[in-house]
Amino acid sequence: MPLPPRVPEIGALDLLLSVARLGSLGKAAREHGITQPAAASRIRNMERLLGLPLIVRSATGSRLTDEGAVIADWAGRVVDAAAELDAGVAALRDQQASRVQLACSMTIAEYLLPGWLAELRRRLPAATIGLQVVNSAKVVELLLRGEADLGFVEGVEPLEGLDSFVVAQDELRLVVHPDHPWARRRKPVRAGELAATPLITRESGSGTRYVLDHELERLGYLERPEPIMELSSTTAIKAAVEADIGPAVLSSLALAEDIAHGKVVVVPTAGLDLRRRLRLVLRSGERLSPVLRDVVAATGAQI
Repeated sequence: MPLPPRVPEIGALDLLLSVARLGSLGKAAREHGITQPAAASRIRNMERLLGLPLIVRSATGSRLTDEGAVIADWAGRVVDAAAELDAGVAALRDQQASRVQLACSMTIAEYLLPGWLAELRRRLPAATIGLQVVNSAKVVELLLRGEADLGFVEGVEPLEGLDSFVVAQDELRLVVHPDHPWARRRKPVRAGELAATPLITRESGSGTRYVLDHELERLGYLERPEPIMELSSTTAIKAAVEADIGPAVLSSLALAEDIAHGKVVVVPTAGLDLRRRLRLVLRSGERLSPVLRDVVAATGAQI
């Protein structure tokens, strides 16, 4: 229910407590950062509101009346409760400020994000990180809908409403099983041959799929055979290649261990530019909170 009209403002009650503690209206005014006339006016307004005399001023200072002393006793509890409320709100605000929701493409989440999160944990041990791992197109959607604070994408063209910043360089590689005929060929696979070959691919909307499709379309290869398989993760595609189901084009970040252990073979290509930049994306003009600035710093991005 609404407070009665005779309840004084908390600031005025706090001023009364200062007068009681310091024994001087002038000293109380200085403590509160106001002039002595302003302090006197605030006390007079409170006296009129309550209908009671609160302080007596003399040449040696100011003291509370008997009524003022009773009011001050009650005021102390009110001011303490207000201070507790303020401290609680500040704690909630700090907790909210230490939360960050990330949306990350799958390749970046698997091969780059763990190192970034370790650095962020070093910088902000109390930060709470929420993470959605989806394809690059979905990262963009989540950002534009306000469901993520920062995103990481592969190969997607910058979109209206988003700013992007390079965090890493990558290159896609054509890979096959060691028993695949292409594993022993000496000549590189050219763009036309690759465009005519059914591949194991990521789903539409992934950054890896976008880079390959965009490059082949740029070269004029608009008609493509249906994929052998469309899989939703790099790990699943590598498993399919290792089972000799067919060739695939994957991030070099994802292939280092598999190449080193002889599970897949890189097939050279010619006439294709499969380099790409991995990017941090955020809503255009967004002002970064301190915790978001630490996330950015952990990635090494220059914003």
